[in-house]
Amino acid sequence: MAKANGGEVAAALILSCLLILPSASAFYLPGVAPRDFQKGDELQVKVNKLSSTKTQLPYDYYFLDYCKPSNIMNSAENLGEVLRGDRIENSVYSFKMRRDESCKVVCRTKLTSEAAKNFKEKIDDEYRVNMILDNLPVAVPRQRRGGSQAPSYEHGFRVGYKVSSFFCDQSKDDKYYISNHLSFKVMYHKDPESEDARIVGFEVIPSSVKHEYSNWDDKNPKVTTCSADIKIAPGSTTPQEVVADTYVVFSYDVTFQPSEIKWASRWDTYLLMNDDQIHWFSIINSLMIVLFLSGMVAMIMLRTLYRDIANYNQLETQEEAQEETGWKLVHGDAFRPPVNSGLLCVYVGTGVQFFGMILVTMIFALLGFLSPSNRGGLMTAMVLLWVFMGLFAGYSSARLYKMFKGSEWKRITLKTAFMFPGIVFAIFFVLNALIWGEKSSGAVPFGTMFALVLLWFGISVPLVFVGSYIGYKRPALEDPVKTNKIPRQIPEQAWYMQPAFSILIGGILPFGAVFIELFFILTSIWLNQFYYIFGFLFIVFIILIITCAEITIVLCYFQLCSEDYHWWWRAYLTAGSSALYLFAYSAFYFFTKLEITKVISGILYFGYMLIVSYAFFVLTGTIGFYACFWFVHKIYSSVKID
Repeated sequence: MAKANGGEVAAALILSCLLILPSASAFYLPGVAPRDFQKGDELQVKVNKLSSTKTQLPYDYYFLDYCKPSNIMNSAENLGEVLRGDRIENSVYSFKMRRDESCKVVCRTKLTSEAAKNFKEKIDDEYRVNMILDNLPVAVPRQRRGGSQAPSYEHGFRVGYKVSSFFCDQSKDDKYYISNHLSFKVMYHKDPESEDARIVGFEVIPSSVKHEYSNWDDKNPKVTTCSADIKIAPGSTTPQEVVADTYVVFSYDVTFQPSEIKWASRWDTYLLMNDDQIHWFSIINSLMIVLFLSGMVAMIMLRTLYRDIANYNQLETQEEAQEETGWKLVHGDAFRPPVNSGLLCVYVGTGVQFFGMILVTMIFALLGFLSPSNRGGLMTAMVLLWVFMGLFAGYSSARLYKMFKGSEWKRITLKTAFMFPGIVFAIFFVLNALIWGEKSSGAVPFGTMFALVLLWFGISVPLVFVGSYIGYKRPALEDPVKTNKIPRQIPEQAWYMQPAFSILIGGILPFGAVFIELFFILTSIWLNQFYYIFGFLFIVFIILIITCAEITIVLCYFQLCSEDYHWWWRAYLTAGSSALYLFAYSAFYFFTKLEITKVISGILYFGYMLIVSYAFFVLTGTIGFYACFWFVHKIYSSVKID
């Protein structure tokens, strides 16, 4: 049997990673322990926020004039849920396990002019109602495009629908109809050895029904529109129009259906809402292209560098050395501290903090701890990890600062602790004020804002100082070559070696590594989809690191060959410039994929994407900087210098 060559082995390893990691991502640890229900046990439906992809402004469920329980209680929320705008509260909808009910009247409310106006606005903006039963979000069945028989679902049901007068009578106003009757279907998986059952599905079909009744009795409400024998289906009855000073009766049906779905697989319905075919092919295509480019870059670099080092070390006389051109000529200036070296240390330290947060978050996500069923878990983990990674931020910034022979380490530490978080917090505060102005539940309450500031000042800042103290006490990194006292004159550079051009070119490849996955991430954030394919994301993250490192090293090598030794900031900005392309892509996504019409919603979108792009700049810039730093250190320690 013939031996496989290195290329085939590498290809096999890559393919196995591609096959194993995405399948591993489907494994998750659900957010709560399984609950067993017996026949007749009470089931309480909880209500979450009203959400819309058109406005991106969530609202509390009871912002609209829905039926209210006598005592509204908020469920325990974690930090991530509050930051996402989730407000989980009890409701008037309650069932008895495995007992079907038909035409259960909940309440009757009279719509004031203000309530009718709110309903119409939310119907116009295509708001959806989100409900939860046993930690499962409610799903609405829908027909797949192309007539496929495979089931497809949407998150939440619409508040109502609008019939435009344009098609009927242009002299009349548009008519709005409210979804006031809900047909619930609860799927359960029964234990064959006992009467216990677990809930594995929660669906709803909303209808608009103008209920009729002879005499209204609040204690025993009855309607003639439906009964235990008459089931309501969408469009089968006269719809309930939203008109001021009219009564609206809310009702529901519930049916229980046995299912073969196991409790551990009950989230598959929500995680398979989209067509995954495009995802697979796009990601694999992207990875193959980037891996091919990375391999080419690595081969060229290794061959060229080995030849350079061999040639330089073979030069015997001083005259030959002086005649030689290239990167060896600038050895006396390659480690000269850059302009604004303190600021570079701050940004490198912040990048290390961000890198640590992303890496640990992704490992937890791969292990299944941050699945969508653990509501708010991802956001909470990221905030807490950011706070604790301050230790590494302080350490790395102080180490670099000491190498630059700086003495004001406390000043650099303060900047590391406050610069990036301060800018992000300022943008976040302005955006939060705008959300407050819209009376949205997405606004972070004052108490949570105070908790964030407390985490920042009480834990993150002290940890940055501890890290800086440890880093500054360590011996400084030694340069492999001595720095000349007088800076060398830099010759005039070709147009393609100008800083602006090479920096912008350098950002294309790292962005190319992530932009397809970025589409799915943006879709999950702005179109209310669940993002769960952390296996793919981890592969893309590794590819991003490799790509940032290699493109920075290549451009740094060409820069040093052109006798330009100002590589410190150039290395950071080369990889960091990919953030410009990310922001440009987010603008493209806004105009092509989203239907946002409100100015406030547009400001929120671009404000949050500015924060994301800034964070991406810091992350990729730091990766590029450390790769270039290692490369320059390596090549100058590999040649003989008199």
